[in-house]
Amino acid sequence: MKRALVLLFCLLFAAPAFADKAGPGVTAVKQANETIAGLLKQKPAAGSKEEKDLAAKVTSSVRGFLDIEQLGKRAMVDNWSKLSKTQQDQFSKLLRELIEDNYIRGLRANLTYEVEYVGESTDKDGNTIVQTKIKTQRKGRPYTIGVDYVLVKESDKLRAFDVKTDGVGLVENYRTMFNKIMAKDGFDGLIAKMKKKQGEQKT
Repeated sequence: MKRALVLLFCLLFAAPAFADKAGPGVTAVKQANETIAGLLKQKPAAGSKEEKDLAAKVTSSVRGFLDIEQLGKRAMVDNWSKLSKTQQDQFSKLLRELIEDNYIRGLRANLTYEVEYVGESTDKDGNTIVQTKIKTQRKGRPYTIGVDYVLVKESDKLRAFDVKTDGVGLVENYRTMFNKIMAKDGFDGLIAKMKKKQGEQKT
């Protein structure tokens, strides 16, 4: 879970570069990246009112672009119908807090990435796929990661419910992890592990 959360943070924290083929999907992802990256570059004093206000703005921006409820529901598709409405709400709320808390931790991070917007397409389900390349460094050498955002139209805007790195998505990663935990420890065990991770993120 830690690896997936850190990966998600890095992808949306990346600094924007340019849009090679600017369609509505590229525009939506670029605007979200620019807004979130701009906020995260601000460095208010730790524990100050300004930092709390900034954290709230980051959370709002992330929530506006990333549909965490849809991400979680798709990741839990094999078990979703077995959960009560109360359990579904508890899971969705905790997953959203985990991901948003990870973004807020970025207020004190010093990560530098660059995004190249390659273009966009439509998959067989009608979702918009925005192709990007994350340019960074590994051990002092240039390193490029292929990243695709999977967007669905909600009302009049496009929101992301999955982020795929070199063809492997967050939904797929989470589904494998959640299914394994559910099979071994059940829903209560999954919630316990998520709460433990949440506590670790806040220390």
